Amino acid sequence: MSELVHALRANGMRLTAPRRRIVDALGRIEHGAPDAVAAEVAADGQGALALSTIYRGLEALEQLGLVAHTHLDHRAPTYHLADHATHIHLVCLSCGAIGELPLVSAADFVARVADETGFTADVTHMAIHGWCADCERAR
Repeated sequence: MSELVHALRANGMRLTAPRRRIVDALGRIEHGAPDAVAAEVAADGQGALALSTIYRGLEALEQLGLVAHTHLDHRAPTYHLADHATHIHLVCLSCGAIGELPLVSAADFVARVADETGFTADVTHMAIHGWCADCERAR
C-alpha cells in the first residue's frame, strides 16, 4: 500500500477511501470488469460506490501504472493490479473459460516481432482466443 500512496502523492493525488477500496477489491478478485469491481467494493461492508466513481478510480490508478486492463472480449475491459500482469489470458470461444499462460511463453514471439519489424510488443494486455481442451475435444 505504501507504493500506492507514494505513486499517488508523487502525482499530486490522494489515496481516497474509494481508491483504496478499489485496490483492495482488485486484490481480492484479481481480475474484474468495472461492474464486478463495483460489486466487490459493495461487498466489503462499507456500502456501494457509484459506477462512475469506480470508472474514475480505475482510470486514475491506471494512469499511475498501478492498475492495468485487458480486453478479454468486446465488452468492458477487465482490470487487475499492475503487479498481477504476469500472464497472457486464454479465452475459450465456446464455453467462455479464461485460462492463463506465463508471459515467458510469449518471449519467442516478442523477440520475433522485434527482429522482423523493430516493434516492441507489450503482451501484458494480450488475450488469445481459441478453444479450451474440453471444447476442442467436443468440436
